Amino acid sequence: MSDSTGKRLLIAYAHPDDESFGSGGLIAKYVAEGAQVGYICATNGDMGTIPASMREQYNTVSEVRLAELQCATEVLGLDPVVCFGYKDSGMMNSASNQDPECLWYGWQNQPDVLIKRIVQVIRDFRPHVIVTFNRYGGYGHPDHIAIQQATTQAFSLAGDSGYQLDGTQPYAPQKLYYASIPGRLLKLYLRWMTLRGHDIRHMGVNKDLNYQAVIDNLEPIHTMIDVGAYFEVWDRAADCHVSQGRGRSSGTRGYLASLPKPLRRLVSGKYGLTRIFPQPPQDRVDEHDIFAGVR
Repeated sequence: MSDSTGKRLLIAYAHPDDESFGSGGLIAKYVAEGAQVGYICATNGDMGTIPASMREQYNTVSEVRLAELQCATEVLGLDPVVCFGYKDSGMMNSASNQDPECLWYGWQNQPDVLIKRIVQVIRDFRPHVIVTFNRYGGYGHPDHIAIQQATTQAFSLAGDSGYQLDGTQPYAPQKLYYASIPGRLLKLYLRWMTLRGHDIRHMGVNKDLNYQAVIDNLEPIHTMIDVGAYFEVWDRAADCHVSQGRGRSSGTRGYLASLPKPLRRLVSGKYGLTRIFPQPPQDRVDEHDIFAGVR
């Protein structure tokens, strides 16, 4: 895919579906405007629960998840897509965190390996802007936290001439953002769920998502991107992830997808980000384009 504007954006997330459920609108917008958007997917998503019927079509859960990622890649126009192949770590403090092949274990025991792989991608792709999770990893998933921490370090090291990596030249991206959930939207959703009798500290299919902790760990939003015109592409990308309920079986996205389009555009037509670098001079920055100021 050509980058007709010359602008390049790199998204660094943990699982197949992270690119679609959370950031599909953002990606669709910038691809439509001519930017080249690359994607790092750190794990194969093999801890995800999939319908029994799909197990008959594929040999492993990983095959299902990666096939769905390929579908979403084509819908969104992602290029390049780099999969690191780590195993999914499962939720924090689960036994699967101790699998030597999972991302969380690798990050805890061999952090330099993950950082080098991200630096390699940055130096090869040369993005102007990088987006990853916030410090809490969105909802506290260890893989989200691992890729966020590693990407943040790699952002700084990629431009350091003292950081040697064979076959690469130093390259410094200009901006780093953390994906953020607008607090007003999240609180509206959680109020609605509470009224329906749900415990917001035990949400999700496995009741292991603590949305109160998500609220407690929200970061200031400096940038709001209008993605309201890209719901159709966003939904088609999410629809690729059939094994994960297309993102509509539970969670904030499921709630939003059920809204009438005019109301949905009003509630979720803006995509929020926290600008980490360059650091804002104040808590609020009225920025509406992640490429603003890029040279």
